[in-house]
Amino acid sequence: MKSGGSAWSGRRFQRSAGFAWAGLRYTYTTQPNFRIEVCCAVLAVGAALWLRVSVAPIVLCCALVLALELVNTAVEAVVDLVSPQWHVLARTAKDAMAGAVLVAAVGSLVVAAAVLLPALWARLT
Repeated sequence: MKSGGSAWSGRRFQRSAGFAWAGLRYTYTTQPNFRIEVCCAVLAVGAALWLRVSVAPIVLCCALVLALELVNTAVEAVVDLVSPQWHVLARTAKDAMAGAVLVAAVGSLVVAAAVLLPALWARLT
């Protein structure tokens, strides 16, 4: 595929951004877990703002989970393309990617608890 010009080209950037938005749209419309994770991210950032705690760790964790879910969707698509029939290695690739999303989600819950719970406790008492 041709690069479409200079790396600093506005047209090239616009084209690349369009592809990125298409990937986000596809994942949002076809993956229920991604929609749930987006809702959780909005709630977590909202809670951080309401509690007036540092938003950076919450946003970083949310971005990590969402990015891994996008990668998971891409891996699943590629695996389905190259291995339309069931294969143990195809299953392994999909399961490992799902495991990566799970690890990030659990880690994000731990960070959210560490950042949000003390502030919530202080606000309620």
